[in-house]
Amino acid sequence: MQGLSLPSGWSESKVKYVAPGMQAGEAITAESIEPVGTYPVYGGNGLRGYTQAKTHHGTRILIGRQGALCGNVHLVSGEFWASEHAIVARASDEVDPRWLAYLLRVMNLGQYSQTAAQPGIGTAQINALPVPVPPHSEQRAIADYLDRETARIDTLIEEQQRLVELVRERREAEADALLGSPIETRHTTVKRVLRPLSRPAAPGLGVVTAFRDGVVTLRSNRREDGYTFSNTEHGYQEIRPGDLVFHALDGFAGAVGISDSHGNATPVYHVCEASAGDHLPYVARLLRYLGRSGFLATQAPNVRERSVDFRNWSMFGRLPLALPPVEEQRRIAEHLDEQTAKIDTLIAETERFIELSKERRAALITAAVTGQIDVREMA
Repeated sequence: MQGLSLPSGWSESKVKYVAPGMQAGEAITAESIEPVGTYPVYGGNGLRGYTQAKTHHGTRILIGRQGALCGNVHLVSGEFWASEHAIVARASDEVDPRWLAYLLRVMNLGQYSQTAAQPGIGTAQINALPVPVPPHSEQRAIADYLDRETARIDTLIEEQQRLVELVRERREAEADALLGSPIETRHTTVKRVLRPLSRPAAPGLGVVTAFRDGVVTLRSNRREDGYTFSNTEHGYQEIRPGDLVFHALDGFAGAVGISDSHGNATPVYHVCEASAGDHLPYVARLLRYLGRSGFLATQAPNVRERSVDFRNWSMFGRLPLALPPVEEQRRIAEHLDEQTAKIDTLIAETERFIELSKERRAALITAAVTGQIDVREMA
């Protein structure tokens, strides 16, 4: 925060003077942490659980010191245990701890992490950082203003997030209603409706994934962090747009759909085409409904923790299906596609509003703690 033009009455200091005696918390074993207990245990990213002993009492600022979330800032009060994954800071007597917590949050402390494999920051790095310091009365005014304004924004964000959840539930409920009780059904099995495809991996293509929301697309269209893969792995297969893709271990949770991408996938997927003239998008939606409703779990030969195993094609092929006439399949699938598109547009607009609200929240905090706005005029 160097180079700022400070308002009259403000001074420049360093973190070590506004939060003297900063130090890491104390080690605690995982066995000592319970879901309920006498004292909360805080780590580098907030509450971890509870224990029967305490390391601190009063108001402290906790800064994550290790891992991908190092630099996170939490203001805590009361009696608690601060673990070794947190740096514990106590505001000096002349400093409002709420103001200091807001200031430290906008300083993006994570940028000072030193190791790529296991990011971490130390007290020496933080202590040396320059900070703008207003008079104590103004610190309190800034903290009061930000408490009030961020609470309003947080409430608005929570309302919008709840709206997203509700419209997603509505989307699923409408699909379930149409897929769960087809009229004029013919009773058949997966192997009579779908034909498995077996294509070798295509060189130079990205990796396709079936996600639990029914979208089958290239990982690069969503995210690639957290995955390790190689296109040269034995058994990789080519997937083309329009293929039905069923995740043999995660299909029970909704990971099935029609691919919108050309790429390769692991052998854990069943890649299929229609073999009897059925409408493939409808069949994909039906399989997803059967997974989400719990039916697939009742038919699986092997149920493991968090997965239902259908890797064996013969087992998968014996799954019973009830299908309406093809024209009705097409009508239902097209109706659901139309409704899904409308809902997805609403979700995208709402999520964009949420992101803008978060950006406004961050900008408001930055402006207040750096003196760009005088909050005393906004009381």
